[in-house]
Amino acid sequence: MNDLVSIIMPCYNNAAYIEGAVRSVLAQTYPHWELLIVDDCSTDGSPELLRAFSDPRIHVWRNETNSGAAVSRNRALREARGRWVAFLDSDDQWHPEKLEKQIAFMEAGGYVFSCTDYRICLNGVWQPWICTGPELVDKRKLYDYCYFSTITVMYDREKVGLVQIADLKKNNDYAMWFQVIEHGPCHRLPECLSYYIKHDDSISSGSKWKLIKYHYLLFREGLGKGPLLSWILTANNLVHGVIKKFRYREKAGPVGTDGRR
Repeated sequence: MNDLVSIIMPCYNNAAYIEGAVRSVLAQTYPHWELLIVDDCSTDGSPELLRAFSDPRIHVWRNETNSGAAVSRNRALREARGRWVAFLDSDDQWHPEKLEKQIAFMEAGGYVFSCTDYRICLNGVWQPWICTGPELVDKRKLYDYCYFSTITVMYDREKVGLVQIADLKKNNDYAMWFQVIEHGPCHRLPECLSYYIKHDDSISSGSKWKLIKYHYLLFREGLGKGPLLSWILTANNLVHGVIKKFRYREKAGPVGTDGRR
């Protein structure tokens, strides 16, 4: 295995977390990667932290104006040179064997699109379960729910081509998967290799009404569905979201010193 992996990382005011995210990439047992970071006009010292990393595989750009995660991801995707494309947000982390194991899994199965299991750390506390999902998600099932976290995903750029994300404030990554899944279903690698570091000031936080609105906008503006169908798809998505919380969880094993095992 020596194909290059392009790792897409948008960043905005994540000085408290980005060093951990980058170090989890540097710790990968698979060495053939490029980390493409697009800073969205951070004002908290994130650019200074990034300049401290001297590894030539790390590339950093800065937007001229604050433009949002979708624009930042699109810029990094245009710069990507690797066969494989993976995503890591600037406040999340990976297991050291994440890339190595996921590439081996995809090559063995001939898969275009895959995801791993993940664990959540909420405000510094590791949750006692691992988030899993269906063994296979096709396009129809993707309409039901986005069963995987962005930081768990990898796809084959040689098969998928250049992907550009709809400019949505929220769920722009979910909209992206509808483009990728046209080239093959998403296969689950049943190992916890990704760590979602969730905190109160993250973009994932917000009221339930705002989250409902963002799901409606995903279907209405991101996918171009009509108003009525968008509301139906939103309601369906909410139902499957509740089901996922109960069906697709596994009890986590003993917690190690880093809280992840």
